[in-house]
Amino acid sequence: MRWLIGLILAAALGWSGYWFIGARAVENGLKGWFADRQADGWVAEYGSLETHGFPNRFDTMAEDLILADPESGLAWEAPMFQILALSYKPGHVIAAWPRTQVVATPQEKITVTNDVMRGSVLFRPAQAFALSRATFELENLALSSTAGWTAATDSGEFAIREAAGRANTYDLFFEARNVKPASDILARMDPLKRLPDAFETLKIDATMAFDAPWDRYAIEEARPQPRRLELGTVQAAWGDLDLRLAGTLDIDSAGIPEGRITIRATNWREMLEIAVQSGLLPEPYAEPLERGLAAIAGLSGNSQTIDAPITFKGGRMMLGFVPLGPAPVLRLR
Repeated sequence: MRWLIGLILAAALGWSGYWFIGARAVENGLKGWFADRQADGWVAEYGSLETHGFPNRFDTMAEDLILADPESGLAWEAPMFQILALSYKPGHVIAAWPRTQVVATPQEKITVTNDVMRGSVLFRPAQAFALSRATFELENLALSSTAGWTAATDSGEFAIREAAGRANTYDLFFEARNVKPASDILARMDPLKRLPDAFETLKIDATMAFDAPWDRYAIEEARPQPRRLELGTVQAAWGDLDLRLAGTLDIDSAGIPEGRITIRATNWREMLEIAVQSGLLPEPYAEPLERGLAAIAGLSGNSQTIDAPITFKGGRMMLGFVPLGPAPVLRLR
């Protein structure tokens, strides 16, 4: 019996030692990350940073956070941020954001409120925190900008995971429901309020390849840049308007895409009108573009629907035989 008690005590002491060493390692690692960012010229501050949860968890709470990247001009302020992990599975963490936080750009500050904003992230072991898979969920998200606009969504999910057998390639999924776009944009897009004030559905199902893995260096040094985009399904539904995209683009080192994306647009004339009203399409281009799109729609047998490929080549875009102008540059800052 004595040997059993001794074994239990030894195991308890050993686990306690592991937990305290692990907790200090988590704290010191995060504090070191903030110090490294400061050395890189960032604003990287926190009021307190502590790890609790003995014996089975590493629950780290950081309070009064300020992060600002001088290169991009982006900044984030939050009263708290939590990183939660099981002590016997430290590579799988849950992150929880506060109900109120502030994101700043060089042009504006955006106050972000929510009922739920959390994520679950699994890192590959011993590889600079390389991402294996992650899921994030939102409930009752609302944005309010100092520039005067507001936006909101009832709920949303985002998931990312490594694509099997493909280096630096990730499967992506995003869906949001009842999305209210920025109020100033909505007013320009639909000044007569003929459409609902929210998109019923926004959905993206895609695979994207990058030139480097998404790991700690993606934040600390340089963002991985896209090299291939495979769109399985992209859908935006807004009242009677329905837009769907699918196809593949290869992207060069300058961010110029080449390939083909098939577009299916129901009630496309209303979409064209919205593009003009929102300023996305200069009005002088609207009439000739409408004539070309009407010809394309006529080929499908339904004048209200366009079902045609967008071709990306030589830095330009063509919808069927209709020129659309320069292709967008696909680069992450």
